[in-house]
Amino acid sequence: MAKRRPSGDGMVRKREDGRWEGRIVVGHKKNGDFIFRHVYAKTQKELMDRLHRNIEDYHDVDLTEDSRMTLGEWLDRWLAEYKEDTVRPGTIRSYRTVIEQYIKPQLGDKQISLITPQDIQRMYRRLKKEGRINEHPEKGTQLADNTVRGIHCVLHLAMQDAVQAHLIASNPTEGATIPRQGGGKKQVLNDRELDAFLAIIEKDEIWHDFFYTDLTTGLRRGEICGLMWRDFDGKAGTLKVCRTLHSKKLGVFSLGDTKTGMGMRTIVLPQSTAELLRQRKKNSISQWIFPNPIKPELPTSPNSAYNHLKALLKQAKLPDIRFHDLRHTFATHALASGVDPKTLSGILGHTNASFTLDTYTHVTPDMQKTASGIVGGFMEDIFGKELKPWQENEKTETEP
Repeated sequence: MAKRRPSGDGMVRKREDGRWEGRIVVGHKKNGDFIFRHVYAKTQKELMDRLHRNIEDYHDVDLTEDSRMTLGEWLDRWLAEYKEDTVRPGTIRSYRTVIEQYIKPQLGDKQISLITPQDIQRMYRRLKKEGRINEHPEKGTQLADNTVRGIHCVLHLAMQDAVQAHLIASNPTEGATIPRQGGGKKQVLNDRELDAFLAIIEKDEIWHDFFYTDLTTGLRRGEICGLMWRDFDGKAGTLKVCRTLHSKKLGVFSLGDTKTGMGMRTIVLPQSTAELLRQRKKNSISQWIFPNPIKPELPTSPNSAYNHLKALLKQAKLPDIRFHDLRHTFATHALASGVDPKTLSGILGHTNASFTLDTYTHVTPDMQKTASGIVGGFMEDIFGKELKPWQENEKTETEP
């Protein structure tokens, strides 16, 4: 067996073709043999400069034989061994889509340990300008900034785990230039639009309770679909949020934990919503608060909820918002009505109040002054007498 040499140890020679070649030890195989990285240059001086940079990069780095695998092979392993049981099914699906459609076609065949920051930057630039490979030109292939950011986030996580697994010396995505996070993505229904939405769901006997509850609690789609009657305390008027429902193929569902640790929470319902659920429970034949209308033994599908929201918005001639924007509508109007961020953070299941404020920085003092008629006064129902004194105290403290 060859004598074990430290990573970063290098050798230099002049090749027959006139080029200079240097190699350094970057790791060891299971049998102790060296794993080399080769560097080439036209002159000895140029080679020494490159070699010294590589020696610094690989100092005290001991890569394994797996460092020779391709990026595509690593990403497959990463999903199966690192992420499959640690993130939600929907997250896994989005990771896989990003990997298969964008990353693999660009860099999937390249050895992972040879991928450079320049390779990463070129990939982002190509994706931003041209979209994914094999897209039809007539459809418009330029990717949105947020899509490129999402690709970067997935690749950054995968490469960081590759560093920990001794496949690469450093994360090549570090320092990459990516598009700034765009603003204006959140859409919020204003007072007039809220009235129109309430009017349209009032005519929908099947879905009215579902959407009214969501609009007055700010629950995530998977959270409201996963609610069971054991979560509802009719006497106290509270609702426990302790699980989220994930849709799978062919009508199969899975229950998982809430999105964050703080997602496990008990919220006080507005009086109107608590009474709505009390009446609904009297006629319920399912363990689910919002069961599948056709098969009550099953919960409402998150996909069905999404599709029906789109249909309702179209009927009411309202903006084509996302389901998650109902949550943004609730939160925005709550802050505009004077609800303190800490209280709202607890209702939404955010990690802390500062995150709530960062998320809803578009709620300005002007909005707080002009906010009125919040969905039939449900904010006042939630906070009752606490809301007005809080607003008065805030006014007293800020006035000169």
